[in-house]
Amino acid sequence: MDVFDAADGTRLAYHRVGRGSPLICVPGGPMRASAYLGDLGGLSAQHSLVLLDLRGTGGSAAPDDPATYRCDRLVEDVEALRAHLGLDRIDLLAHSAGAAVAVLYAIRHPDRIGRLVLVNPSPRVVSLDVTDADRRETAELRRGEPWFPDAYAAFERIWAGAPTPADWAAITPFRYGRWDDAARADVAGEGDQRNDAAADAYYAGVDVSRVGAALADLRVRVLLVAGEHDVALPPKRAAEYAGLFPHAEVAVQPGGGHSPWLDDPSWLATTVAAFLR
Repeated sequence: MDVFDAADGTRLAYHRVGRGSPLICVPGGPMRASAYLGDLGGLSAQHSLVLLDLRGTGGSAAPDDPATYRCDRLVEDVEALRAHLGLDRIDLLAHSAGAAVAVLYAIRHPDRIGRLVLVNPSPRVVSLDVTDADRRETAELRRGEPWFPDAYAAFERIWAGAPTPADWAAITPFRYGRWDDAARADVAGEGDQRNDAAADAYYAGVDVSRVGAALADLRVRVLLVAGEHDVALPPKRAAEYAGLFPHAEVAVQPGGGHSPWLDDPSWLATTVAAFLR
């Protein structure tokens, strides 16, 4: 683990994994420690992954001001990391909710970005609506899974606005392309890695009304990775997300869920490495 200081003096941590040209990685959650990203399916064989622990997570200190947990405020932590590493430009990868930080960084610091990889990005920061109908259509693709009846029934209660606390746990298998031991281990580790108070502040009061328009002027090349079975961002909505950028491409992982390095590690590493080349 290595450390550096943010602009406000908060001591932040990052972890280097692998070798090759650096790729700064922003985790999702929101506000989950970066350890869950592992080596991104073996991408570390071709790139030095610089896994940032966002403030208040993992090895990073909690800030004096909780308002700095907001995703738009976290942008400057990425910029401080870039300066600390002595890089004029960075390739940047973000997963899920972490995409909010990465997208806002690209808008604020366009001359500092080489290439941008958004892995199953949350659409919230770009005001893209994923409807219950979208999720239902994607969930139906899993009908042959042994866990499907109970999980789908829980989804139905959530869509109807009458969920029980157990229903939120019951739909967990839909997050993964394969509901196996690796997926269960990921779920088991999530609670200890996530800062819930920081997560509550992550989007609070953030103005996203101009983000879509700002992306239209962005000249960065973008890869958006989506999962065929990802109910959070189904492929057709991922294509709409990518369409907000002038230079973006979509790669859909066959049978993939929300964590592609678990569902098909080789596919993810090969796809991202090819784009970065």
